[in-house]
Amino acid sequence: MSVAHPPSLAGQFLIAMPNLTEPPFSRGVAFLCQHDEDGAVGLLINRLSEYRLGDVLAQMKLACNDPDTADLPVLIGGPVQQERGFVLHREAGHWESSYRINEQWSVTTSRDILVAIAAGEGPQQALMVLGYAGWSAGQLEQELKENAWLTAEASERVVFQTPLEERWSAAAALVGVDPLQLPGYAGHA
Repeated sequence: MSVAHPPSLAGQFLIAMPNLTEPPFSRGVAFLCQHDEDGAVGLLINRLSEYRLGDVLAQMKLACNDPDTADLPVLIGGPVQQERGFVLHREAGHWESSYRINEQWSVTTSRDILVAIAAGEGPQQALMVLGYAGWSAGQLEQELKENAWLTAEASERVVFQTPLEERWSAAAALVGVDPLQLPGYAGHA
């Protein structure tokens, strides 16, 4: 008898509950890019790195003549492979290494999207992150049972328009929750 796997949470936010205090997940919001029976991969969307996009482009020997583009923040996507870059974006595009999360979202890891962004020809809205968060098979499901995370459909407004320091509260508000009003522990009724 095979065990049914719960529906995929790809394209949703994982919003850290107050009892999740482990860095970098404390007050974290992760955008889930992939979720299946083998595990899950997500990108934190509210952790600022020390880098700006211009720093990353310069390291890759790519010119960027637009100071606003060069000054875009680069986020810490998670504790795994922090030297690896990911671009979370809405428009699908035709990039060399892109993964379609769902009809609305894609994540791209190839250099060509950065070349396009530097030239002002990339996706209109994109988020650059270094590293990712990963969960092994069944790990995320267990953490959800333990009330470590809330889930909510990902919001373009939260990802691209909400200030970093407000994304945790804004993501929780999508499901009608004020995380600051929640107790620091969770139980099961």
